[in-house]
Amino acid sequence: MTAQLFSTDKLLNLDPQKLPQHVAVIMDGNGRWAKQRGLPRIEGHRRGANILKEILTNCKDWGINTLTAYAFSTENWGRPLTEVSFLMTLFEKLLIKELKEMNEEGVRIRFIGDLSPLPESLQQEIAHSMAITKNNNAVNFNVAINYGSRLEIVKACQAIAEKVSTGELAPDTIDENTISQYLYTSASPDPDLLIRTSGEMRLSNFLLWQLAYTEMYITDTLWPDFNCSEFRAALAHYQKRDRRFGKVKGS
Repeated sequence: MTAQLFSTDKLLNLDPQKLPQHVAVIMDGNGRWAKQRGLPRIEGHRRGANILKEILTNCKDWGINTLTAYAFSTENWGRPLTEVSFLMTLFEKLLIKELKEMNEEGVRIRFIGDLSPLPESLQQEIAHSMAITKNNNAVNFNVAINYGSRLEIVKACQAIAEKVSTGELAPDTIDENTISQYLYTSASPDPDLLIRTSGEMRLSNFLLWQLAYTEMYITDTLWPDFNCSEFRAALAHYQKRDRRFGKVKGS
């Protein structure tokens, strides 16, 4: 990042040297936001998608290397069929609409999760977007779709067990790094900051392994209202944290 990037007032009192390099977001409250306004739940999701784009732009402009967004969990299939269908269509339309601009902006898109149950046309757009942006390096954008952390860990264990059974991996060489290499997120460092909106105080099966020492920021703000100012507030709160990773300060 150049000094010129931080010469604007966009970061206000934030220290550009102490920004998180990986931010993860649980985008909660779309339905409640819509209900409060007498709108269909799908309008909350549509507004939430626009907010995600804004936050991604902030990450790129402010020098935050990676953003991981929890877009659709393995449990979300239990929502009303009309809502699930809308979300699948929304994901696909957004990819088609935004891919050219994101590619020009240097966004590298990755999708994490079990993509096999998704509609075929969406799977094709996902594969296309990842292929087109694979060499970009301005900002990494991980989209967790049909993602569940417990399933991710199970699949990692199965893959490691297969390597052990074929003699490609010795059991006594398996460590934390081995497991991390078999997770969906193997290409990204663990998140520095997790943001969850709408005041919910749970992880909801999101990045259970990766969040071991991640700083958490919980806000009552609903995701469709989580604008640039709200994001700055989360980053300011993060910069006040003393990250010791289980050690005593100064050791």
